[in-house]
Amino acid sequence: MASARSHDGSGPLRRTGRSIGHALQTPFTGTARSIRKATHAHGAGESGLGKLIELHAVNGAGDVMITVALASTVFFSVPTDQARGRVALYLAVTMAPFILLAPVIGPLLDHLPHGRRAAMAGSMLARALLALTMSGAVATGGLELYPAALGVLVCSKAYGVVRSAVVPRLLPPRFSLVKANSRVTLAGLLATGAAAPIGAGLQSIGPPWPLYGASVIFVGGAVLAFTLPHKVDSAKGERRARLVSPHGEGAPEPLPKPARSKEKGRPKEKRKEGGEKRPGLRSVGPSVLHGLQANASHRALSGFLIFFLAFLLREHPLAGQSAAISLGIVGVAAGVGNALGTAVGSWLRARGPEIIIASVLGLALGIAILAAVFFSTVMVAALAATAGFTQALSKLSLDAMIQRDVPEEVRTSAFARSETLLQMAWVAGGAIGIALPLNGVLGMSVAAGLLGLGAAASVRGLLGAARRGSPHPRVA
Repeated sequence: MASARSHDGSGPLRRTGRSIGHALQTPFTGTARSIRKATHAHGAGESGLGKLIELHAVNGAGDVMITVALASTVFFSVPTDQARGRVALYLAVTMAPFILLAPVIGPLLDHLPHGRRAAMAGSMLARALLALTMSGAVATGGLELYPAALGVLVCSKAYGVVRSAVVPRLLPPRFSLVKANSRVTLAGLLATGAAAPIGAGLQSIGPPWPLYGASVIFVGGAVLAFTLPHKVDSAKGERRARLVSPHGEGAPEPLPKPARSKEKGRPKEKRKEGGEKRPGLRSVGPSVLHGLQANASHRALSGFLIFFLAFLLREHPLAGQSAAISLGIVGVAAGVGNALGTAVGSWLRARGPEIIIASVLGLALGIAILAAVFFSTVMVAALAATAGFTQALSKLSLDAMIQRDVPEEVRTSAFARSETLLQMAWVAGGAIGIALPLNGVLGMSVAAGLLGLGAAASVRGLLGAARRGSPHPRVA
């Protein structure tokens, strides 16, 4: 009887404990269910795209944690002149080798068509280990920090290349590639915005703590990568694409020679097996190449503004604001512009991508010219917002053209090649931003010049291609 009474008496305690636990757990489980519902909507859950959206959000959160830790060490912890030297050293030790590594990443990953999930998980685990390695050097800013930072950069870009290659495999029914990429990109932006203040809070505890947080996030991302569908690792029907034509720079591939009379009865397939060249990005029409040129100018502008404005606003803050507030204003403006461009890209559904790319390039060029002529707080913020908006929308439109014009069997490889080229453009823009004197009018003039070069190289070709229409209409 005593045992029974003891058991009965503990029942209310257990129920109370369960109620408290449920009350504490509900906000987190409710948020998780809401996120899962959003990422898996419109067939994304059934196709596996929802899993990739969540994985990219984890990737963005981990990367921003490392960015917070490095920024506090390389940039904010020392005077401006010394910080400029440190950032220049960072660029030389990490970005410069990446220029050499970037062209290798795409071809290397092409040899892993059956291991894309493992490649993404590997990039996550490698960054988790490198974050722990950097945690011991981040407080001192010693030279040993930079090789680890280079490793993080390479792993991050390798993940981006593989992710671009995976998206076409996970498209839900009646889902365009531009819409899928906009969802993935928006998830990364939202996760970055949510994780940045958490990283700043960890930074207030101690310099290594954001790196500890990044390590935990990346380990979770590695586990999540293996939950992607097995079709991600399928290479059925794929071939590798080349960036240039095998017949010379810019030269079109020759048409097959007419069959001789004695070969009249030979099937065309044999001619293909004997001499047909694999399609490259130069053999699918001018739209993709001109779109790539325009996007390279946007990416160079992004790298330039990040580095140039970071130093300019630290030395010469916006009117009436501190350096930290000035950087925050520009950063928020760029983030809002990027998110808006991603949302507009999904809404446009890739209609007229050539016109979209040409239009946003003209818009960015116009704002950059105004910022150079009427340099002010408002114009700097406007240029940052416009750069974010136009880069996002232009990249989504480029993705749509690759989907439309590049044959499916080489489309995956084309994404890898285009992404590495755009990352190299970002590095070049960043180098210019560090080397330039801290003069606002001069900086905005250089920004306009970068966009002007892109416009001169691409706009005429884009508009001409839009008038002619796609020679390879592969998208309904």
